[in-house]
Amino acid sequence: MIGGGPAGSTTAYRLAAAGASVLLVDKARFPRDKPCGGGLTLRAVRQCPVDPGPVVEEEVDLVELRFRFGDSVVRRAAAPVILMTQRRRLDAFLLDAARERGVEVREGTTVDVGRVAADVIVGADGANGTTARAVGLGAGIFHGVAFEGNVPFDRLDRRRYERRAVIELADIPGGYGWLFPKADHANVGVGGWYGEGPRLREHLRRVCEAHGLEPDALEELRGHRLPLRPPGTPIAGGRALLVGDAAGLIDPVSGDGMYECFVSSRLAAAAIVDFLAGRTSSLTPYQTAVEAELAPLHRASWRLKQALDRWPRASWSLARTALVWRTIERLLQGELESPDEQRGLARLPLRGLALLGR
Repeated sequence: MIGGGPAGSTTAYRLAAAGASVLLVDKARFPRDKPCGGGLTLRAVRQCPVDPGPVVEEEVDLVELRFRFGDSVVRRAAAPVILMTQRRRLDAFLLDAARERGVEVREGTTVDVGRVAADVIVGADGANGTTARAVGLGAGIFHGVAFEGNVPFDRLDRRRYERRAVIELADIPGGYGWLFPKADHANVGVGGWYGEGPRLREHLRRVCEAHGLEPDALEELRGHRLPLRPPGTPIAGGRALLVGDAAGLIDPVSGDGMYECFVSSRLAAAAIVDFLAGRTSSLTPYQTAVEAELAPLHRASWRLKQALDRWPRASWSLARTALVWRTIERLLQGELESPDEQRGLARLPLRGLALLGR
């Protein structure tokens, strides 16, 4: 197992629970921070083999959607839909859980993949990892970009953002801006198409000003790439497979990969157990399973992403409706695997968004 982030640690955890002997290596020493908004949707939590409760800092049941820093709508969920944490805490927590389950963990360690003596190699080293190329997988993955920082709540009205996730739509090509509350600070960021990289600081400045923040109030500024996997991109072959960000498995419209990382860890562990037991002759069933489970959601996300880019006002008019919120809430809660499963009147605006995104 190469990489100790959420995808790697939960894959290792599941394999150890199934009786496999697992070695996990990571070049970093934990706790270490990673660029990420730090939100766990309830659908992601349902896929995680470990309860993340001990590292949750805020529960979100209010979602505020804003159109170009002006028109807005606030929706309240019947129960929390996002649990806010920090990757420094979450990743160390999940890695400790894998260690306690019997995984041998070596931190501060790098390996030459070509010389690894193992029955199976799992690439879980993220968007900037080298395992995918070393094992001949992941060709075709392309990237978006994000830029973010943190602001202490002594520089921001805590009550304004309590239990609330703010999403700024239709101003950044291929993405959006956000403000997510944590225990003592808020995470503020922007993301978009790769070509937006040179303009991310300006996008972030506008988000800050829209919330009464001086841009220089942000601390720990960092940029990162968002890997996007086109359908059919190879993520399994020979005795290797990729999970999480290393496989380009993030939601195209939100840029969130936590749900996908936990789903891929579950499917990878199952495929590896079958392979080691001789029930399958290769790891390719993993890729088939990933396509089957995630493709419907990602197709819908691509349509929405394209609709927001091409027809922002028309898309906003549909996206702000109570009927669309009903679908969003059910998706965040994990009651739906994709918008296409929604039934009744709520399907009408979804069809409109799908048409705009073609």
